Amino acid sequence: MSNNITISDVAEALGVSKTTVSRAISGKGRIGAATRKRVLEYIQEHDYKPNVIARGLAQSKTFNICVVMPGDYALVDLPFFQEAIMGIQEIAGMMEYDLLLCIGSGNDMAGLRRIIQNHKVDGVVLLRTMVDDPQVTFLQERRIPFVTAGSCKYKDVKQIDHDHRSACRELTSIMLMRGMKNMALLGGSEDIVVNQTRYAGVVDAHEQFGKKINDNLVFLNLEGKAYVEKAVDDAIDRGCDCLLCMDDAVCAQAMRRLRERHIKVPQQVKVASFYNSSVLENNVPSITSLSFDSKELGARACKNLLRQIEGEETENRTLLPYEVVLKESTQ
Repeated sequence: MSNNITISDVAEALGVSKTTVSRAISGKGRIGAATRKRVLEYIQEHDYKPNVIARGLAQSKTFNICVVMPGDYALVDLPFFQEAIMGIQEIAGMMEYDLLLCIGSGNDMAGLRRIIQNHKVDGVVLLRTMVDDPQVTFLQERRIPFVTAGSCKYKDVKQIDHDHRSACRELTSIMLMRGMKNMALLGGSEDIVVNQTRYAGVVDAHEQFGKKINDNLVFLNLEGKAYVEKAVDDAIDRGCDCLLCMDDAVCAQAMRRLRERHIKVPQQVKVASFYNSSVLENNVPSITSLSFDSKELGARACKNLLRQIEGEETENRTLLPYEVVLKESTQ
């Protein structure tokens, strides 16, 4: 008998009802242990694999996971999302789940709302979190299992993140120990949680050394090349001795501007990035940075979500490790 057999075939062969076979497969409903064992042994012997629709009906599941990524990401952000999704896919595939990718920008939740309202998925992974996040509010209201791949300021939200605050505190502390006195901080939108977390890490490091961050050397909400270039110019003009860049995109743009101005790194100014990616790999000089495993982040987020879907208890917040990679740009 081939694995194209149906529930009806199994029921007929064993002399039981289709409902009994369905209950044995799903593990739900009233059925004797001996009968369940008999059904499961039969389907294993004949390599019976219920199709996803039938299995979903039996277990009230779709066996689909929605992964939400922002539509307004920069090209340099793509490696992070690719690696995180690879981690999610690896775990989801092992558990015979499929991924449904949803793109959202700002407050535009039309795609996510449609997916949830049409009952197309069993749970959701959010790949970016905002300070005021309508996606989180919506999912909480609909009581849909979800997890954020990043920190979140909302209560009772399952979060998997790297320990960005500790990482940024450690890297900033190293620069302070090396005698840096006028460090400039360059970063993106303050509406994104991870940028606020990184800023907090820089403040922590200064406080540990009995110092206060120089507000005249803090440049945030740098959305675009022109803004980064002006921030670099202003920082240099104000006597900056080290540029701390919140991510690889800002760092790459800052390095280009320094080259245009013929400012030598690290001789005249040192440079470090709070996030490393392939964007910085071939830079000369090599860039001191923080290294995170984005694929592991996605995998851990998926594991947490699948446990939620199965009704298991999960930790509210998990912080993953990081590595400080010291290179030529801060020597």
